[in-house]
Parts: sequence; C-alpha cells; structure tokens
Amino acid sequence: MDILQKELTLFNDWKGSREGFVFDGVISEVDYNVSKMKLCFVMKEVNDEHGGGWDLREFIRDGARPQSWNNITRWVKCIQNADKDINWSMLENITKEDRIKHLRSICAMNLKKSPGTHTSVRANFETVVSEDKSFIKKQYSIYEPDITVCCGTGWDLRYALDLNEGEVFETTRGIKWFLNAKQKPVIIYAHPAARVQYSLLVYGLIDAVREIAIAVKDLEV
Repeated sequence: MDILQKELTLFNDWKGSREGFVFDGVISEVDYNVSKMKLCFVMKEVNDEHGGGWDLREFIRDGARPQSWNNITRWVKCIQNADKDINWSMLENITKEDRIKHLRSICAMNLKKSPGTHTSVRANFETVVSEDKSFIKKQYSIYEPDITVCCGTGWDLRYALDLNEGEVFETTRGIKWFLNAKQKPVIIYAHPAARVQYSLLVYGLIDAVREIAIAVKDLEV
C-alpha cells in the first residue's frame, strides 16, 4: 500500500471525530520518495476561522502563502543542500514558484486536524493531541522521515509518539532534539513564522541539522 492509500485509510477513520477535518501529509509522493532527505514538518493546526474542511496538501501544491511557507521553503532548500553554504541573497526573495517547486517534496502534518485561529488555545490543543494520540502515531509512522522538524510542537510530538522516556540531546547552540522509533532525528524548533529575524531562523536550523547529522552517526558507532 502506498503513502496516499495509507493516508486515506487513516483519515477515513479519523475525520469523523474532528469537525472541519483538514487533510495533510505528503505533498507529492513521487517527489517525497526521490528526495535526498525525506523531510517532515510537524505543526499544531491550520489557521482557518471559516471552519476547515479542506486539504493542506492541495493548498501547498498550489503555492501556499508567504507566511510560514517562505521560511519552510528556505529550510528545505538549505537542508537538501546541507553540504553547501547558501548566501542569504539567494534565499531572501522567495516566490510562489519557489514554494511550488521545493515544497512538493515534503511532508507537512498538523497534530490537531480541526482548525484554529492565529493563536492556539493551549489547553484545547493538548486535549485534542491526547485524544488523537493513536491517530497521530499511526500517521507519523507512514512517512519514515530522515529528519523531522517540529515547528513549536516538539514536546507534543514526543508525547504523542510515546517517546517521553527517551534521551533528549542538545546541540552546542542549544537546539534540543531526540530520536524517533526509527532512530532518526526529531528537531525541537521554532514555528517558521516566529518573530525572529528570518535569516537567524533559517541558519539556526541549518546549523543544527549539520551538527545533528554528525551526532547521529556517532551514536550509530
């Protein structure tokens, strides 16, 4: 069974429990499977005051929007070329075409499938994650990503995957991360729309990815 079929089967079971269910996951299965690094970005929920009921994958395939997705595009460009230093001048101006091109290869999943507003109500979010824990675990297991970037959701995903007892590592610059069940790194990072200078937000993650890649190899020895 391919990724799309597994997603569909899972979502058919899941959607009845969440009003306004917003579908998500791998944007293009072909591009995801052939990418250098399989990247999964884990967020909280979509921002939609109109009630949801749509597909985040289609939204991203159509170019998404600059908010959040410009920085994720920058992250993807840099992670997929982690052996190179990309100057900010090559990253500063992100177009819709850039987003369409680079985001096709990713997985984007929200822990909460029902929509929220621009700020999550923490208590409600935690309740939903707890209630949907088994679904979240099943969805994440479909993708087997090489790198997972948690966009303000690191501790929540760790809880949902029953990994709270595992070790939490830290880079020399203070970025925390842990290993998933497949021994692949899960990075606890900021939301892509965080109120931080974008160049710092981008290079902070890339710096961490490079250090973590070395650390994972050392752990395998």
